[in-house]
Amino acid sequence: MGSQRNGFKKESFILSVDFGTTSIRCHVYDKEAEIRGSCTTMIVPSYPEVGYVEMDPDALWEGFITVVKGAVQDAGVQMCQINSLGIATQRGTFTTWDRRTGTPFHNFISWQDRRSAELVKSWNTSCTMTAIHGVMKVLYFLTGQKRMLAASLIVFTTQHVTFRLVWVLTHYKQVCQAVAEGNCCFGTIDTWLLFKLTKGQVHATDYSNASSTGFFDSYQMCWSGFLSHLVSVPLSIFPKVENTDHYFGSTDPSFFGVSIPIMSVMADQQAAMFGECCFEVGDVKITMGTGTFMDIHTGSKPHTSSAGLYPLVGWKIGSELVYLAEGSSADTGTAIQWAQDLDLFSDVQQTSDMAYSVSDSDGVCFVPSFSGLQAPLNDPTACASLMGLKPSTTKSHLVRAILESVAFRSKQLYEIMLRETHIPITKIRVDGGVSSNDFVMQLTADLFGRKLARPQRYEMSCLGAAFVAGLGVGFWRSREELKKLQRTDDEFLPQWAPKGGGCSPSRKYISVLQSWERALKRSMNWYKP
Repeated sequence: MGSQRNGFKKESFILSVDFGTTSIRCHVYDKEAEIRGSCTTMIVPSYPEVGYVEMDPDALWEGFITVVKGAVQDAGVQMCQINSLGIATQRGTFTTWDRRTGTPFHNFISWQDRRSAELVKSWNTSCTMTAIHGVMKVLYFLTGQKRMLAASLIVFTTQHVTFRLVWVLTHYKQVCQAVAEGNCCFGTIDTWLLFKLTKGQVHATDYSNASSTGFFDSYQMCWSGFLSHLVSVPLSIFPKVENTDHYFGSTDPSFFGVSIPIMSVMADQQAAMFGECCFEVGDVKITMGTGTFMDIHTGSKPHTSSAGLYPLVGWKIGSELVYLAEGSSADTGTAIQWAQDLDLFSDVQQTSDMAYSVSDSDGVCFVPSFSGLQAPLNDPTACASLMGLKPSTTKSHLVRAILESVAFRSKQLYEIMLRETHIPITKIRVDGGVSSNDFVMQLTADLFGRKLARPQRYEMSCLGAAFVAGLGVGFWRSREELKKLQRTDDEFLPQWAPKGGGCSPSRKYISVLQSWERALKRSMNWYKP
């Protein structure tokens, strides 16, 4: 590895892949962090039953190989000029496979999948969880350890791997047999890619991905033996957890003709945080993509939340350990895509102008909960809904209601973040495909009462993984150098000042928000778990 870390040819590049929910994207970056070549392919999920969301492992692998080769070809460079590879992946989507052959036992089960909703609800309301909460509260009182407080507040969700994996072990006999024989590997997409790229030599993940599964103890920095025992999932199937900038091995030369060092593996939201150069406590990153993910840098200690913010490892690079607190809304881009599929508009670029073309939504409220509601309501059984429809309702009213719902959910997450973390916010940077919508950005700035910065590049996960990989091999020398490469396209200032400097909406939005909150409540507990 010495030669890989100690310099590179003059014309060398960093390759980075962002394995998202709806697409796989690969970029080739030069020293100025400019994209020299790129390639994208779409991910087509399957929905075998109501609430089930799956992805074909073979199709994902073929997509990965395709975008890597396509991006390098588009850049007009050779594979031997690629200095290192960084990988950012969607979180919580997993499969299990045969340790000997590498053959998956089943499709990837997406983070959006709700098949475990009944298990989640039964556990959250069980006597066992009530007892655990009580015991942990006592232990917190006696010891003052935040880890005990976190355990006393734990609420399971369908987004975390935990009970989807329990479901797999309950329903797939082949997996149970492999576990009994010591021949089962578990992994999220990053782990599976590493296993494939190294032809079974590496079964690993990084701390950012591990902390996003729900099985990882972010206080102890290890897989949770307590949770593993509680839900009867053996720790033996889990991958080894490494630093974010660890040398994860090299790609087998049979794939790309040369061996490429894999120098970073990151969860997509944490990668976007790094790509936005949110390196200081109080920095906030909002990614508006398939879902909305709001992260705040909380420093070297995890945040303990009572309202649904999740403590995550942002990254572990060398001895530096950074934690984030995250709130999320699962259906942002999903809702906009749904509206396009219904022919409410032909081009997503039209939506901002459509929203501005009417003065309000004509009383229409949209609840973006195709995958349930996350913090602070935390209801996996909530349904998506349109309420307040009238004969006078037009497509523009519907589009405005959908875009407003994106900003309203962001406002809810922002208020929880302010209320719970008590950390002064230093800056807010917004990325992701939906951030290109000026209406959403301006309304969000108005509701926050804060300036929002939107970078020239909307997709930051790729850049974050590239930054970490590049720092690891000396392609870039320091984080100060990375900050100088950062480019801001637009800034959105609040067009009205909220009273008292808080998040109180302007007068015209008080009644709209109240109606929307009523619609939220009516959408809750809709599906039978």
